[in-house]
Amino acid sequence: MTNALSPENSGASVEPSATATELVTNRPTAAVPAAPVVRWTEDGQAQSAAWRSENGSPAPAEVTLVDDRLTADAAYRLAAAGTAMLWRGDFHNSRQLLQALGRRVDGERRARCAPTPAAEFLADRRRQAHRAAMLGRLLVRLEPGWTLSSLRAPDVRRACDQAYGAPASTATLVSLRELLGVLGASEWRRKGVDIPALGARIHPHYGVFSPVRGEYVDLVAAAPLPSHRLAFDIGTGTGVLAAVLAQRGVQSIVATDQDPRALACARANLDRLGHGDRVELIRTDLYPPGRAPLVVCNPPWLPAKPQSPLDHAVYDPGSRMLRAFLDRLGKHLTAEGEAWLIISDLAERLGLRPDGYLPTAFEASGLRVIDRLDTRPRHPRAADQDDPLHAARAGEITSLWRLTRN
Repeated sequence: MTNALSPENSGASVEPSATATELVTNRPTAAVPAAPVVRWTEDGQAQSAAWRSENGSPAPAEVTLVDDRLTADAAYRLAAAGTAMLWRGDFHNSRQLLQALGRRVDGERRARCAPTPAAEFLADRRRQAHRAAMLGRLLVRLEPGWTLSSLRAPDVRRACDQAYGAPASTATLVSLRELLGVLGASEWRRKGVDIPALGARIHPHYGVFSPVRGEYVDLVAAAPLPSHRLAFDIGTGTGVLAAVLAQRGVQSIVATDQDPRALACARANLDRLGHGDRVELIRTDLYPPGRAPLVVCNPPWLPAKPQSPLDHAVYDPGSRMLRAFLDRLGKHLTAEGEAWLIISDLAERLGLRPDGYLPTAFEASGLRVIDRLDTRPRHPRAADQDDPLHAARAGEITSLWRLTRN
């Protein structure tokens, strides 16, 4: 075991790296900015590793080496001071330390309840961001080939390859919290999520929102189809809605997404389900070229800033995607075409959007409501009375709005 070092005996600096790392294999890739390099001293020797953070956390400016002797209270003090801790002990002990650190962060004194649901939502977001930053300061080192340099460490190579792509040729520092998320995502990808409307499972990839909120899938499975000829699936994600449309007999589907991870995930799922030959996948922001008799979209439902890759499926700053979808919809519907907008009313219940926002937006975009199908949430948070947003979540309604051009 490497001995723990105190902050006084170790330091770190950050500078640009000469090489960039591919994020994910077997998917379209774009140019990736060069990863920062973190430098520190260990056993009197200069050490360095590339920094990786999927949520965009900056590379640590100060790193201290720690091991099994570090107490949770000491870890909390280091994290609160902004010091990153590079773990050099037993892997199972690092997980226990992370859990203990989380309990201390959760036990911090909270302000009184916010005066409005919107204020409580913003306060909760700040708490979550603070928690993520604190827990993100416990780091592990991945060696070239995605091997974990800790005692009793699991084999993380496959999970890292799925999430990050081809192994880097140099060592990499990541937060333990992120690595555990990578391992969890790999398990979700292996097991998949049961989708009753499909009678099959969807296998989400790392960084792609899992269709665990099945109520919106059921709405798409139940709404009357205006056409079996062609449909656009805007923001396809895992491809679950495209798969439902294909299973319902839609002959041709064009599914779009701007995230290469989502497109790779959708392709794998659609091919696995036997629908790949009927679904064309296009990387674009919102619409493909042309018009369709059916356009389906399940946009992010809360107008707030994303804080992680998965957040992009939930948070839509300024309702940008929603407004763009509605404003441009008329140019992509056939004369008798129909659009299905599937969205929760949680934003209105939290006071993040005014009541009546959607009907007003429909009218401003030259759209008319044909019908509306509603459902209640079934996810666990809707019944969690300890959730500060419980009242809004408990009353939440997810709707499929059937729209056409005026």
